[in-house]
Amino acid sequence: MRSWGVLGGAAAALAAGIYVLWGPITGRKRRRRGLVPGLLNLGNTCFMNSLLQGLSSCPSFIRWLEEFTTQYRTEQEKSQEHHQHLSVTLLQLLRVLSCQEVTEDDVLDASCLLEVLRMNRWQISSFEEQDAHELFHVLTSSLEDERDRQPRVTHLFDVHSLEQPEITQKQISCRTRGSLPPVSNHWKSQHPFHGRLTSNMVCKHCEHQSPVRFDTFDSLSLSIPAAVWGRPMTLDHCLHHFISSESVKDVVCDNCTKIQAEGLLNGQSIENQRTTFVKQLKLGKLPQCLCIHLQRLSWSNQGTPLKRHEHVQFNEFLVMDIYKYRVPGPKSTQEQLSQKNLEETTPGIKDGRAGKPSDAEQPAGSKPLFMNGASSSSFLMSPGTFPLAAFSECRAPLYLYRLMAVVVHHGDMHSGHFVTFRRAPGARSSQWLWISDESVRRASLHEVLAASAYLLFYERVHGRAQPQPQSPARD
Repeated sequence: MRSWGVLGGAAAALAAGIYVLWGPITGRKRRRRGLVPGLLNLGNTCFMNSLLQGLSSCPSFIRWLEEFTTQYRTEQEKSQEHHQHLSVTLLQLLRVLSCQEVTEDDVLDASCLLEVLRMNRWQISSFEEQDAHELFHVLTSSLEDERDRQPRVTHLFDVHSLEQPEITQKQISCRTRGSLPPVSNHWKSQHPFHGRLTSNMVCKHCEHQSPVRFDTFDSLSLSIPAAVWGRPMTLDHCLHHFISSESVKDVVCDNCTKIQAEGLLNGQSIENQRTTFVKQLKLGKLPQCLCIHLQRLSWSNQGTPLKRHEHVQFNEFLVMDIYKYRVPGPKSTQEQLSQKNLEETTPGIKDGRAGKPSDAEQPAGSKPLFMNGASSSSFLMSPGTFPLAAFSECRAPLYLYRLMAVVVHHGDMHSGHFVTFRRAPGARSSQWLWISDESVRRASLHEVLAASAYLLFYERVHGRAQPQPQSPARD
């Protein structure tokens, strides 16, 4: 018994010595190397924490915020007024989460973002269930409102703009080629998630195309097509479903009416010719940062909301060329050859239009070939590689995107929890992280691609350079 007492006393003395020399262990908790800070859950703020981690993995968005907030720094506003701007508060948080600002804390408090949103008349409670995608819309729309509130005159500190010669209205009206000079105020530019959709309608009778209509978007909300329920689904299935054409009946066609009128005698009246038009959406302007929202809401026969839990296959690299709208025009011989090769290697592309390949175009017993989230052996990709063989040698993908973050929702339509997979900071980083509020750990690319994604964050890269193979990530 005496020996046990001696050992116990020695252990107590050793513990006391460590406390005197180093202080309490809990007070010396530091963030592990290679990880990023976590975010404190303020009640039910996992929706905000997961979105902030995803946005902090997009360097282009952070650079845009830095340029956007330059105006405030040059004005040298007071500290209290300075922090009332959403862009400034958001930039400070994202810089810390992307390790651009050094901090010893392993957990951050993002309540300042909620306070700024409330000052912008957004009533967001930290104790109620919220949606990460809805918050994304709140942030982008608030940033656009903040941009629109900026003065439209040249600032006195903008010496470069003041030195430019003033363009008169006469000079503007005399321009016949090209476009007007870009606005010099860099804080007026759109955020990198800003894109444009095109909507065109073509008459099935005379093939006359109506004027193209444009609309803006900050994220692509893709529904899971019912035609593939219960079967393996890819991101291409959802993208093809998003831009798939639809028939619109009983539409007045001015061209058909004109053709019909030309065959009649003078003075005879003719009714407007109504035909069926084909309407199709395409992406007119692809953003630098692409946010894809996979809609997982469905409704039961009784009218109750249900969550879709199916896994949608996606890849580390995303090709968007076939979804990009191109202005019709004469093609050179080289472009025609490239288009022919692309149609032969990529089902679903005809005359520059993307559409889901029909069953007749697919060999019997084969699966549809898709480039993004492919399950076919022809397009299987090992981690860190990209199937440039899917394109002809003379045409590499121009709109190539790299996966930066994945937001996942666990739970049902009424309650749950958001977590984020994101790249570790670094321009060429291949290390992935799993983050759930305060908890941060390393993850593998295989674990990321197996997740049931709710939000996907991609950033555009140069498509003519093949990505370098990456080393396996360690958990």
